[in-house]
Amino acid sequence: MKLGIMQPYFCPYIGYFQLIAAVDVFVVYDNVKYTKKGWINRNRILRDGKDSVFSIPLRKDSDFTSISKRQLSGEFRRTKLLNQFTEAYRKAPYFASVYPLLEQIIAFDDANLFGYIRYSLHALCEHLDIHTEIKIASDIDIDHSLKSQDKVLAICEALHAHTYVNAIGGWELYRAEDFRENNLALQFIRPKLCSYPQLGFPHVPGLSIIDVLMFNSVDKSKQLLTEFEWVEGGISSV
Repeated sequence: MKLGIMQPYFCPYIGYFQLIAAVDVFVVYDNVKYTKKGWINRNRILRDGKDSVFSIPLRKDSDFTSISKRQLSGEFRRTKLLNQFTEAYRKAPYFASVYPLLEQIIAFDDANLFGYIRYSLHALCEHLDIHTEIKIASDIDIDHSLKSQDKVLAICEALHAHTYVNAIGGWELYRAEDFRENNLALQFIRPKLCSYPQLGFPHVPGLSIIDVLMFNSVDKSKQLLTEFEWVEGGISSV
């Protein structure tokens, strides 16, 4: 069984969904520390030919609070965020078919950050016809005080995985020999951020999956999910 593990991200780029589609089981971390400068509650869309960051505002909390305990800000106006997408993509060829999905995701009534993102991931996977089983990290019977690679190895063992798959950005986080010693293969995927028309502007790669859906049919978007390279390995501790 191939297993992938990632933090939750709101409407992330296509590489995230390539990883989900490439594995048999995908685990989403809910009980790890929220990172302020990461991409958990923000991403990028196309505005006037350039990338523009959108974000979900959160209530102020301790820097050590886990993702599962973070709450959306009372100031968060869902209609305002929806309008940002509308202004950015109203001329996109698939706006009319994607808008109801986007409206459904943004309007979802959950003040908990993890619950809100979890819903969006399931909705987007359903739209993209991704049937990978998605599990929540805190539901898995391991020592949750473990960190980094040790936690990944524990989850792999608990779920009886034979291969751990990660995005290429995590190459330096894992030691290949440690996985071999645990009878696990270690693989990475390197996304190919294929170019596609964006209203006549020079292509801006790596934007939110919403950008992909606005400019490509569902069938084409599903095809783009397969546009990546398999990479073996990980760093050596020697």
